Amino acid sequence: MHTAVLAWDTSASAPRPGVLVFPPPNSKSCASCCMRSHTLHHCHLGERGDLLTSSSCLPGGSSTPTFRPMVALILAANRDEFYHRPSKLAGFWGNNSEILSGLDMEEGKEGGTWLGISTRGKLAALTNYLQPRLDPDARGRGELVAHFLTTDMDSLTYLKKVSAEGHLYNGFNLIAADLSTEKGDVVCYYGNRGDPEPVVLAPGTYGLSNALLETPWRKLCFGKQLFLAVVEQSQALPKDDLIAQLLDVLNNDEAQLPDPAIEDQGREYVQPILSKYAAVCVRCPDYGTRTNTVILVDADGHVTFTERSMLDKDPSRWETTTHEFRLQS
Repeated sequence: MHTAVLAWDTSASAPRPGVLVFPPPNSKSCASCCMRSHTLHHCHLGERGDLLTSSSCLPGGSSTPTFRPMVALILAANRDEFYHRPSKLAGFWGNNSEILSGLDMEEGKEGGTWLGISTRGKLAALTNYLQPRLDPDARGRGELVAHFLTTDMDSLTYLKKVSAEGHLYNGFNLIAADLSTEKGDVVCYYGNRGDPEPVVLAPGTYGLSNALLETPWRKLCFGKQLFLAVVEQSQALPKDDLIAQLLDVLNNDEAQLPDPAIEDQGREYVQPILSKYAAVCVRCPDYGTRTNTVILVDADGHVTFTERSMLDKDPSRWETTTHEFRLQS
């Protein structure tokens, strides 16, 4: 599952959307965490976990005190999953290697993903909707992100198409965005357990976890507070320090209990793992937060994509990589 928070401002001097994603586990068994989830914190949008966005102007660029373009979009996300589920670390793929994302390699779900961005400015993030029972015959939700990143459809048109097929999937939330330094940004949301039509999000701050957009789960509200604390003092932060502090937010494992809203929605499914699931960072014996992702996009369209990933199913071993490129739009 995932959790996300997002926010953005379309004015010329303000940042693009920001996202924070914290994911929970996705499965039925579990002393570890049985629902896939993410949390996104972003200056404008979010979700496969928690997402936070803010209209604050954020600095980007190097750690030197010289002038640099403002950070227009910030996304921070966690992927929560069973440690044994096969996947690829973030890398470029697709036509002309224009798409950057991790990839699910589970048999029958190969090629799906939870979060990605393309050089054409297409960005998508998915969180699962917490539900006690899953339909084993439902289509894989990871294809929803992959298909958007490879299509020529704009975000709203794509989500309208998805909404017509939403009944074919287990519960999900999907953020789809078109980022452009020339045309401006468009960020849209659709959840197949909520309103039948997708919506274009107005500039502002939004929270998304494993319920519908803006459902005030305690861990989501707590994650937003942590995110905003970073944003409020980020103007003075070098880019590397901003990323490091967002990673700290994504790795907060303080359970936010009690939370009747999570218990009511997840019922018997969530009870065995509630003390772990109710935190931004989920850490169970065989399931939990496997990947932290921070995406920064500055006003000139320069993208910095940082991924911190668990190695060899070992929560004590992690690898951090960074990819940088410029949007073509």
